[in-house]
Amino acid sequence: MEEKRMTLLGERFPSMEVVTTHGTKKIPEDYEGKWFVLFSHPSDFTPVCTTEFVEFARKSEEFKKLNTELIGLSVDQVFSHIKWVEWIKEHTDITIPFPVIADELGRVSNQLGMIHENKGTNTVRAVFIVDDKGIIRLIMYYPQEVGRDIDEILRSVKALQTADKHSVALPEKWPNNYLIGDKVIVPPANNEALVAERKEKINNKELEAFDWWFVYKNL
Repeated sequence: MEEKRMTLLGERFPSMEVVTTHGTKKIPEDYEGKWFVLFSHPSDFTPVCTTEFVEFARKSEEFKKLNTELIGLSVDQVFSHIKWVEWIKEHTDITIPFPVIADELGRVSNQLGMIHENKGTNTVRAVFIVDDKGIIRLIMYYPQEVGRDIDEILRSVKALQTADKHSVALPEKWPNNYLIGDKVIVPPANNEALVAERKEKINNKELEAFDWWFVYKNL
């Protein structure tokens, strides 16, 4: 029997052909050069999932500005997805602009670890953030009973892209961190010569820091 293993950060997103509300797609190939957020929901026509879809739709243009596409998924049939998307438009006046994968056989969900046996046979609220090279950069799991914060997912994409572009790390709740606000963290010194250099620059007020291992700066 094949042993299940969890998909890990830093791995390439596995190639798969999927049926969606926007037709058949091949992931990640169809998103080459773009980031994407693939997120699963437990079931169509459920209250928490509806609130999440509405907010993903409302924030979709902000994701697009970050060269990031959204992709939904559950184990419902494509006909159910289409009807639910119609219902959301009719009752909330919100158009769902992104495709929703119909994974009715659970092939994708099982491959990505979206079904947790102790939480039933539906997908949990998983989030995969994948970069423009097809590499998995962040994974989140929420239980069925707790809705996600879409702003946090958007913040995470911004933080990952900022870290890549500037070779820095980002503090808690960046860009609204309690200690350093919107500043970013310089990678820690990794040898004694660099430690001595950092200490001297801190003493001369050339660097902002709490200590040689905690240096920060404006972008």
